[in-house]
This record gives sequence, C-alpha cells and structure tokens, in this order.
Amino acid sequence: MKSLIVEDDFAARRLMQIYLAPHGECSVAINGIEALDAIREGMKDSEPYDLICLDIMMPHMDGMETLEKIREIEAENGINGLDRTKVIMTTAKSQSKDIFGAFKTGCEGYLIKPIKKIDLVKQIEKMGLSLERTA
Repeated sequence: MKSLIVEDDFAARRLMQIYLAPHGECSVAINGIEALDAIREGMKDSEPYDLICLDIMMPHMDGMETLEKIREIEAENGINGLDRTKVIMTTAKSQSKDIFGAFKTGCEGYLIKPIKKIDLVKQIEKMGLSLERTA
C-alpha cells in the first residue's frame, strides 16, 4: 500500500508514519501544497497513492481545499469513482458540520485526533485496502 500523510504537526505526522510504514511506501507532506506536488508526481510516474491521511487544519491550504484539488487532479487523469485514492480526513474537529463537509467533498473516512492505531487500521480495512506489504 502506498500512502501519503499530510499533516503540519510533526508529532502527529511521525505517529501516523510509524503506523503506516510497515505496510508499504509511506510519504509525508507538511501542507496541502506539498501534498498536491506529491500526488501529481505519483500520477506522472503512474504510481498514484492508495491512501492519503489528510489533516483538515493546515496553513497555506486547508485539508478541505486540498481534497477538492486532489479530486480535480484525479478527474483530469481519468480516475473516478471507486478507482480514486482513498482519503481519511484527520482532525481535532468533531463537529457534525465538519464531518458532513468532509464526506461531501469526497473523503472516505474521518478520524478524530489523537489518532489511535486500531482506529486507523479499522478505517483502512473498511475501505478495502490491504495492509499486507506488497513490495
């Protein structure tokens, strides 16, 4: 599984990297701008991400705007529906309007910080992604 963690907080980013790295290639970005660069690079190399863990509250470009742009990039590359990258929004915000907005924008999962490994694994499995290392 190829994953991308988009998180501006070092500790949160490192923790998720520890959780995901044993399951395959795991990249990190500290904001939405870096994330979009990584996603475009993956598309260019025909190696898109399987999973993106995306923080909602980040400087420069928040997670919701980043997710909208991810979905635009995928559509431009003919990737739609179930073939799109699975996105789990991660945030300290638990208000229902934020959760609804995230799903409406196109995420497949939503986790409240602090992220627990068991919750992350459940979300990944629920989305049908394999945690088995393939390379």
